[in-house]
Amino acid sequence: MRFKLDENLGERTVALFVEGAHDVRTVREEDLSGCSDPDLFRTCLRESRCLVTLDMDFADVTRFPPRASAGVAVIRVPRNPSLVLLEALVRDLLAALTTHSVSGRLWIVETGRIRVHADSEEDQ
Repeated sequence: MRFKLDENLGERTVALFVEGAHDVRTVREEDLSGCSDPDLFRTCLRESRCLVTLDMDFADVTRFPPRASAGVAVIRVPRNPSLVLLEALVRDLLAALTTHSVSGRLWIVETGRIRVHADSEEDQ
């Protein structure tokens, strides 16, 4: 699967996606750091990449409708999370991808669960 990791995720997170044999690009390596959220979302749409971010603004489905996208995965961490917790949440996301598709959906990855937003009941 194709992913774009937001600037708030580092090299250790990239390595987890690479280990899972995913095609991953980062905002930093593409010189998109500091771009607006709408510009980043449009870039992901154009490249058919699922956006993975810590930015809860992307959980707003009215501003960033996941339906036409390759998906949006928001990693929701508590204030001042440890790197171990962040990596565990990313591993949870990657494990869920083995049985479910994020395409066209918003996933909010939290400790112990992944909330899925889809347009209709039949999509879930």
